[in-house]
Amino acid sequence: MNKIISLPFQNRDFLKKITVFLFFMSLTLHAQIDKVEPPFWYAGMQNPELQILFYGKEIAQYQVTASNGIKITNVKRTENPNYIFVTIDTKKVAATDFVFTFKSDKKETFTQKYSLKKRREKSAQRKSFDSSDMMYLLMPDRFANGNRNNDSEKNTKEKNNRDLPGGRHGGDIEGIIKNLDYIAALGATAIWSTPLCEDNDAAYSYHTYGQSDVYKIDPRYGTNEDYARLATEMHKRDMKLVMDYVTNHWGIEHWMMKELPTKEWINHFDSYTQTNHKRTVIHDTNASEIDKKIAIDGWFVPTMPDLNLKNPLTLKYLIQNAIWWIESADLDGFRVDTYNYSDPKGIANWTKSITDEYPNFNIVGEVWMQSQAQMAYWQKDSKIAAIQNYNSYLPSIMDFTLYEATSKVFNEDKGAWDKGMVKIYDNFTNDFLYPNTNNMLLFVENHDTNRINQTYENDIRKYKMAMTVLATVRGIPQLYYGSEIGMAGDKNKGDADIRQDFPGGWEGDPNNAFVKEGRTPGQSEYFDFTSKLFNWRKAKKVIHSGKMTHYIPENNTYVYFRYNAEETIMVLLNNSNETKTIKTDRFKENSKNFKTGKDVISELTFDITNEIIIEPKSVLILELK
Repeated sequence: MNKIISLPFQNRDFLKKITVFLFFMSLTLHAQIDKVEPPFWYAGMQNPELQILFYGKEIAQYQVTASNGIKITNVKRTENPNYIFVTIDTKKVAATDFVFTFKSDKKETFTQKYSLKKRREKSAQRKSFDSSDMMYLLMPDRFANGNRNNDSEKNTKEKNNRDLPGGRHGGDIEGIIKNLDYIAALGATAIWSTPLCEDNDAAYSYHTYGQSDVYKIDPRYGTNEDYARLATEMHKRDMKLVMDYVTNHWGIEHWMMKELPTKEWINHFDSYTQTNHKRTVIHDTNASEIDKKIAIDGWFVPTMPDLNLKNPLTLKYLIQNAIWWIESADLDGFRVDTYNYSDPKGIANWTKSITDEYPNFNIVGEVWMQSQAQMAYWQKDSKIAAIQNYNSYLPSIMDFTLYEATSKVFNEDKGAWDKGMVKIYDNFTNDFLYPNTNNMLLFVENHDTNRINQTYENDIRKYKMAMTVLATVRGIPQLYYGSEIGMAGDKNKGDADIRQDFPGGWEGDPNNAFVKEGRTPGQSEYFDFTSKLFNWRKAKKVIHSGKMTHYIPENNTYVYFRYNAEETIMVLLNNSNETKTIKTDRFKENSKNFKTGKDVISELTFDITNEIIIEPKSVLILELK
């Protein structure tokens, strides 16, 4: 039998007060810090300086010290008392856990544990994507649903609704992992996924370019651990993971937008001002200052606050965030959205800081310009930009002028001075402007454009011509998910139409194009051609780094050669609606003493000594013998 001990009323009241006191002391000790970013870091970085953001109620009032002999080199307070930026020196500090102590009136108030982790072996020398790769672009929400349990999450506003074209459809990281073998079978060696960090917008959040937490994978895609596991599974297959990084803006629902660290964290005007999208003002010697300011500081859309890369705190935050993802997820490269919308000096500093840490790391920037000179300005060590003493340090750029040509040319059946294959020819006549033509991302479409199969009305002959150009000219080819099975989509109907679900990515789909037996005959024809072409390319150093000689198009046919000391490839494209007989004596400079050429796709052998007959709207890729 248990005895009930009765306490005097005063003792019970005293214990109650003690309990309440201890409860509030517990809150003081453990609830002062709501956010720590980066949440952890790595020992042995080339740049030993680490700026840590602490966020919590009135946190700026405290003095900060660190244990383990960690040296604090700077403490930055802003006009917002709920933030404090603490910079430490990690030089010669081994991987360890240590403690920050926050004091008031020299008395310890609360502490925060922090970790410096050990880096992966040879992390700084990691190999990135290059011209030997083929990059597969996918939108995770529209690719495959591998885990139905995360389709909707209680802490994110937009819920799963596959019936809504612009809604969340449920694709996720697990869906990518489960279909890596399919992607590899295409000859792809790298994957660029549109952003995966949390986007908590109430609608149209599936594209994830309006990010609300850049240290956290969107829970509807999975977890940070899932993302790292994706990289691990890809590396097992000798594939590379490229993160889509956004330096120009965040989403309006980002947690900092509720309470900015400082007004200067983002760009402001007296009233809402949208960018004029005229990035030419950056290098235009005649541009007005107000046009420059609106181009750089204006918001992309009202729901995407423009980050101020002129502010050292913001810039350092973005540099460290990018490096943190490289280390924690074991990334192999970045594609940077809206690269030249940001402050030119700031974005150059961001880029150089990353490539200083990782000398072999490739970063490709979205520089959507209309001329080769304007695009070349943005590639690292550009002699054009050097005229203005500018260097972006950006290793790779996207070839938008080639995209413009290939997205129209195969509908131009009649060649002319400015129509037909001459458009592609003219694109390459300006290659002298670029510092490194091999390090350019080539594409005929992406998630922002009309689908190529829509443009060419699912004429597979035209698709084959477009893919042949991608696979055989200089640079890094990029394929947009689903095109390899004939998927089409009309940009004029809205973005959802060019971002449709991949057939077979969802349980119950009537057509599963991920597996051979599930593809329709039409899908198989697209897939088989694409797979054969890009798997052939994987081993061809002559394509990856060989020289190119091309010949002025005649009768809407275009001939060019890729060659090195070991091998010569002859590529012929007939863009007309008639069979053409191409006399080969004109090409002796490159055809030399070769007698025959074996076509990569058909595996037929052609006599090249006098003439080659090529069918309408067709290609030949000849390995010369």
